[in-house]
Amino acid sequence: MNIIRYPERSEWTKIVERPHLDMSQLNETVASVLADVKRRGDDAVKGYELKFDHVDLPDLAVSEAEMNEAEKLVSTELKAAIMVAQHNIQAFHEAQKFRGKKIETQPGVTCWQKSVAIEKVGLYIPGGTAPLFSTVLMLATPAKIAGCQEIVLCTPPGRDGKVNPAILVAARIAGVSKIFKAGGVQAIGAMAYGTASIPKVYKIFGPGNQYVMAAKQQVSLHDVAIDMPAGPSEVCVIADEDANIKFIAADLLSQAEHGGDSQVLLITDSKQLVLDVQAELNRQLQKLPRKEIAAKALDNSRLVLVKDLQEAIDLSNAYAPEHLIIQTKNYDKLATKVINAGSVFLGEYACESAGDYASGTNHTLPTHGYATAYSGVNLDSYCRKVTFQHLTADGIHSIGHAVELMAAAEQLDAHKNAMTVRLKAVKSKK
Repeated sequence: MNIIRYPERSEWTKIVERPHLDMSQLNETVASVLADVKRRGDDAVKGYELKFDHVDLPDLAVSEAEMNEAEKLVSTELKAAIMVAQHNIQAFHEAQKFRGKKIETQPGVTCWQKSVAIEKVGLYIPGGTAPLFSTVLMLATPAKIAGCQEIVLCTPPGRDGKVNPAILVAARIAGVSKIFKAGGVQAIGAMAYGTASIPKVYKIFGPGNQYVMAAKQQVSLHDVAIDMPAGPSEVCVIADEDANIKFIAADLLSQAEHGGDSQVLLITDSKQLVLDVQAELNRQLQKLPRKEIAAKALDNSRLVLVKDLQEAIDLSNAYAPEHLIIQTKNYDKLATKVINAGSVFLGEYACESAGDYASGTNHTLPTHGYATAYSGVNLDSYCRKVTFQHLTADGIHSIGHAVELMAAAEQLDAHKNAMTVRLKAVKSKK
């Protein structure tokens, strides 16, 4: 990792930069695949599965027999762990239910909102070297609580033509409606446009590689909503001189192993801690099965020494991390100063892994600085707020003249007239 000591604030823009990627060629490839899926449907999806995932699929849908087979392949112990996680995720998201309240803004003018579930949602679950069955729980559980009628899941199959069994078990526990063997850009296109097998959805959720993220952003322009723009995973750790060195190194590496394009950041006011963490990182790195991937991510990462913890939190807010770990004596005080972050972990025992799996909070979070404007996935992500209003004759008296004046000032005479005819009707009844 690169060590930066006492940077001036003018240097922070450089510090908070993420790795840059040339997306021009990638976007062209993505657009071409999406257009083909839109044109040829299932045939295109199967063709790209053969090309990219190296599997010839007679059918895209996961069968009930495959679901039952997966149940036998997942250990009782792992299944119990999945159920613990799902219980906690459900409890946390149940507490987010919207309770609308009717408000009388003026006599006779009543306004309120109702929360309505998005009818059809699509969940993308990455496969590859790390099949993220935990993400199934994070995405499907709140969708089920919200009341989404159709929950469609796409995930790439292995070369044997089957989906990772833990993904299928998690999907059944969380209440997924339909599961399809489709990965990458072709899966996003299928859910955005609909094919003979895969239903068109109204909103797509889920992480993925650069191609998946580009595909989500492209289809969001005209065809379907998406959860958020996103990039590679990241973590920022704020630590003081009393922080646990082993814990810090473990937390940094837990994010670095996601991919070579991930990024981790340590901010501290302790000179000694910078040196100790660097040494501990090297020790722990050598023991990781994915050490080559983690090492590449560390090349994109930074250890930053600042003058005090106020400057540390200011730098973190400028970085707007996906995950923020505060491992300091006064973590509760610093927590009140957090403005930009996806999910925050407080104290030495709150490792980011807890939120990734089983604490109950959602791990689908804004990355690449998008935490300045986006929230992580939550129950509201699966809902729309429909606004209602009711006016009585008294309501027309209350706001009618104001509406007429404002409409006239905007030179929208038909708008004014819609109120004027009502005012006259109310007066004629008196």
